Amino acid sequence: MAKIHKKIKKHATGFRKELTEQLLKLATSGLGLVAALAWNELIKELVNNFIKPFTGKFSGLISLFIYAVIVTILAVTVTYNLTKLIKKK
Repeated sequence: MAKIHKKIKKHATGFRKELTEQLLKLATSGLGLVAALAWNELIKELVNNFIKPFTGKFSGLISLFIYAVIVTILAVTVTYNLTKLIKKK
């Protein structure tokens, strides 16, 4: 009976650890999404306020292009730096 109790306790401890790790990943992903959406809104506002007034007739298309370029540069920069950080460990 003691063997079974130890085995159950070991599995419960492993389950608790795995659950904690998964909850951490979920919380981190959720907060990352919220941060990305906040940056998304900021970039949109910057483009709308500072780029659109100067582009005239084609402001919608040009603004979307500039927005896409900014987001792409930001994504590549963040991904590159995170990859370098992970490789250092």
